[in-house]
Amino acid sequence: MKIGIIGGTGGMGKGFALRWCKNHEILIGSRDTQRASDAANEYLQTAKQAFGNINGTISGTDNDSVATQSDVLILSIPYENIDSVCSGLLGKIKDSCTVISPIVPMTKTDIGFEFIPLKENKPFSHQMVQKHMKNKNKLVSAFHVISEKKLVDPTFTLDYDIFVCGDDKESIDVVNSMIGEISGLRPIFLGSGALAYLAEISTPLLLNAMIKNKMKNPGIKIL
Repeated sequence: MKIGIIGGTGGMGKGFALRWCKNHEILIGSRDTQRASDAANEYLQTAKQAFGNINGTISGTDNDSVATQSDVLILSIPYENIDSVCSGLLGKIKDSCTVISPIVPMTKTDIGFEFIPLKENKPFSHQMVQKHMKNKNKLVSAFHVISEKKLVDPTFTLDYDIFVCGDDKESIDVVNSMIGEISGLRPIFLGSGALAYLAEISTPLLLNAMIKNKMKNPGIKIL
């Protein structure tokens, strides 16, 4: 399966690439093709050092090429860049492509991390991405509460639950399977995409708990 990562040169993009490259073709996307290629080469060397031989690949190219080739497309981008990035890209994806949004609309203020849709009466991320989708049901929200520092260490075993929201069973099954491929992660379905704000708001909740209680890279697990 071809897994494209828009914003793949960032920390989360690196983590996703390392975790899925053992069995999939990973496409690192960036506005700068050379930067994407350099990052992909770095990730590939890290993966080989961690796992030895891998069955997949990691390569880098421009965002447009990644969007058109991917079977699954992950939007590892900031909330404020959704319209500028998605307006040009999501019209180019394959009709069968599942799009994953791990995007969190939050801001740091004097009182802590706050959820922008509540603070500023703006749309949540799933709503903003969905308006640019050709097939709006192919959008799935997931991976909001995963620790970047732990994700980028391919030898670290994670122990988190991942909230999943979406409207298309086939796409949800694809995302659940990808979550299951990362040791220690478990998908927890919350409901339709209309409820994705529940998954998104869990990130500022978790960060505030971490800071106020001096925790180190906590996650969420439902017992």
